[in-house]
Amino acid sequence: MPRSKSSPIAFAALAFFSLQAGCARPPASPSAPVTPSATNTPPGRLLPEETHLADLRQLTFGGENAEAYWSWDNRQLILQARGPGEGCDRIYRMLVDGDGARAPVSSGRGATTCSYFLPGDQEVIYASTHLGGPNCPPRPDHSRGYVWALYDTYDIFRARADGSDVRRLTDQKGYDAEGTVCSKDGSIVFTSTRDGDIELYRMDKDGQNVHRLTSTPGYDGGAFFSPDCTKIVWRASRPKPGPELDDFKKLLAEGLVRPSKLDLWIANADGSDPMRLTYLDAASFGPSWFPSGRRILFASNYGDPRGREFDLWAVDVDGSNLERITYAAGFDGFPLFSPDGKTLVFASNRATAPGAHDTNVFVARWVDAPPSKIVEGPADRVARDVEWLADPAREGRGIGTAGL
Repeated sequence: MPRSKSSPIAFAALAFFSLQAGCARPPASPSAPVTPSATNTPPGRLLPEETHLADLRQLTFGGENAEAYWSWDNRQLILQARGPGEGCDRIYRMLVDGDGARAPVSSGRGATTCSYFLPGDQEVIYASTHLGGPNCPPRPDHSRGYVWALYDTYDIFRARADGSDVRRLTDQKGYDAEGTVCSKDGSIVFTSTRDGDIELYRMDKDGQNVHRLTSTPGYDGGAFFSPDCTKIVWRASRPKPGPELDDFKKLLAEGLVRPSKLDLWIANADGSDPMRLTYLDAASFGPSWFPSGRRILFASNYGDPRGREFDLWAVDVDGSNLERITYAAGFDGFPLFSPDGKTLVFASNRATAPGAHDTNVFVARWVDAPPSKIVEGPADRVARDVEWLADPAREGRGIGTAGL
């Protein structure tokens, strides 16, 4: 998504979001306060509250580095990065246990985002605007407020892991990006505007047999398959009918979206039985699965009245047991477990020097420790259940209604 999984971010929120693409990370919105992050986080270190993480290692040093995703053999990461003075993100590979050297995958033409290994680790996918020209696309006019640009020059490409033999997988008019891969057959779930809304689609690894998974007005994107590929989780906005929906449609007609409020949804891998997972009144994004398939890890600015503090959170697939995982000041996001379930990769500002805006990639060993804090109490859970029941997605509870 735009750097948020892809795009611009400045400092914790705004600097990082400047990597504008599509897997990305959103800005923020006020919410009920929770325990604040430490204001003076030791550079690159874990905090005492971060009980689920151990043996933290920093893999990149300087610039904007994010959306690092594992190879299936647990040995490599593919990521997007932009160095000082560079206008666009580029796709790179790196060894997890190496010296930090990165091997370029994309050509350096246009903007790129949302890369992922295909099963076997010999090939990768990523989104790129290079067919629209060698330069970075123009950044959106933020006089409209915080908006992402959904560039219609983005398409999804498949290539060898060294970047050679690039093949185009999507060729419809509109934005195609935010692709991730099923471990079983290599099929790809992605986001597209091809039908006039921002919806999820699924296609074979060769780009064939495209079918639409979502159909509700609003932004649907950043989807990930469960470990067994039977389900997907994604981030979504659901603008209310009236001025909110009108604003969404007006922006979309201009190739823009306002991502200040995003919640998580879960569904079967064919898009059936969608269920809203969070009701946080915040910008929640970057959801991925625990190895068990019974819990979701994600990033959110929940609890920060200014909306600039992003941390990692976890929640059960029924929406219960919301737990805060990281507490470092600034930005933590884009979490993903290694395929063997032992190691977590994520992006963070925690090692950034004062006054700098770097975002770097870290890995840490996951610890199944008792939770440091379950945020919701019994009263919160009842309130959230009532909110879930009252959601328009339930289609009403009156006599004769489908939702009864």
